[in-house]
Amino acid sequence: MNFKILKKSKLSRARLGFLETEHGVVETPCLVPVATQAVVKTLESKEVQETKSQILISNTFHLHLKPGEKIVEKAGKLHNFMNWKKPLMTDSGGYQVFSLGFGRDFGLGSKLSLGNQTKDKNLLPRFSEVVVGMQPQKIKINNDGVIFRSPINGDELFIGPKESIKIQEKLGADIIFAFDECTPPLADLDYVKKSLEKTHKWAKICLKTKKSKQALYGIVQGSRFKDLRLESAKFIGGLDFDGFGIGGEFGNDKITMSQMVEWVVDELPEKKPRHLLGVGYLEDMELIIKSGVDTFDCTVPTHYARRGIAFTSEGKLNLKQTKFLKKREPLDKNCVCNVCLNYKKDYMCHLLKANEITGMKLLTFHNLFYFNTFVEEIRQRIKKGEI
Repeated sequence: MNFKILKKSKLSRARLGFLETEHGVVETPCLVPVATQAVVKTLESKEVQETKSQILISNTFHLHLKPGEKIVEKAGKLHNFMNWKKPLMTDSGGYQVFSLGFGRDFGLGSKLSLGNQTKDKNLLPRFSEVVVGMQPQKIKINNDGVIFRSPINGDELFIGPKESIKIQEKLGADIIFAFDECTPPLADLDYVKKSLEKTHKWAKICLKTKKSKQALYGIVQGSRFKDLRLESAKFIGGLDFDGFGIGGEFGNDKITMSQMVEWVVDELPEKKPRHLLGVGYLEDMELIIKSGVDTFDCTVPTHYARRGIAFTSEGKLNLKQTKFLKKREPLDKNCVCNVCLNYKKDYMCHLLKANEITGMKLLTFHNLFYFNTFVEEIRQRIKKGEI
């Protein structure tokens, strides 16, 4: 992998660049849509490419469960398996340490920012009880890795840094990530310190284990604690990684998130790419790009589409609402995607209310096109010196 910075903003930390991989070039900054199980839900790979998507990220843990990395490898690795011609990333499985652990225990799902987690204020104090020695109910974390129970059949699974790298090598993505512990929100300082020791130890093991030519990114953790974020950025940034992921939770408001990202970015090697894990609402994008992030993955455009929500120039629209049956007009008059050029709101509302999967497909296509166009416009603004 080759990363080159083409332009640095004089107004912020934003920068234009490109990632050159065996499977093509990615213009940065860039959204990385999520293809969890080697698919962007409801779309075939050719359609995803038509949404202007440049690179996808798949989930190591889920592909390990089904169909298994050996089957993917036998098929010619992920690119051939899913017929995707462009670059690919795989995460390490470290996020599942949170989502299947304390995340499940506290009903947090996939949300790591406190402001987005829960409306039940009575639940929040429980998070401060995540202290050293405490274990999630369904997984066990030790110094060597994590013992999971398969969500499919309950079998015991162990994934540590060595296992994660070997799985990712068989999957064959262009960019892979080091195995880490993604700590729960409001874990106390001592817990996060101990967790960081593991993440840093595992990072070194991942570097020693990797034998492939894939680009390997280290992951910076440290939760909401500035001194730990800085410590992690300096440690991970000092290792021979090809790029860097920034993981964990980022506070409960957009400004705090931006500040936390800036802490990390200022400590990382400038000439290597930076990827923000799991953040990418429309209102986040300009902030995180101005903070110095090159790529970021997010399920928002696809997740919302499957629930009937379209992102448009007039705001978020819930196409399941009956009022849209009377709207014989394009989804977004300012959008030139295939959906907006060929289908109307009344028809898409009908499909969604009838639970037809094509309705989800059309919204998924539009939302990805809309998000990618949004980031494309930010790249142009950086080029013009406006950001």
